Amino acid sequence: MTELDQRWLDLGEFIREQRRLGQLSLRRLSEMAGISNPYLSQIERGLRKPSAEILQQIARALEISSETLYIRAGILEERDEEHDLVAEIRRDPFISEEQKRTLVHIYEAFRVEHEGTRPAPNRPASELTGASEVF
Repeated sequence: MTELDQRWLDLGEFIREQRRLGQLSLRRLSEMAGISNPYLSQIERGLRKPSAEILQQIARALEISSETLYIRAGILEERDEEHDLVAEIRRDPFISEEQKRTLVHIYEAFRVEHEGTRPAPNRPASELTGASEVF
């Protein structure tokens, strides 16, 4: 099996896993994505190489980022630099400062929970005791 074949197989397995996590049948996901049931089945088994447009439709239906599927398919390269979500939240002009603080607090709490990550440098982990305190 070539590296490219393995990539398509891995992509299909990832889509299947996401579908199962979302508790969606193959038929339901195919309806939501606007593609045929047999075609989605072939994608999940690594037998078909979907276009970027089809991957976008699947991503929307699974409520995940298209970029995630594009990277797994080899359409996009994975970013080397870490994306600064906290800075993006703080720059958002459409939410209040209190909402920004709440979102940052929740995000950082999730990051601390996740193995191998650490809190943002401006917030000690001891402050991040859980999102329920925010509400």
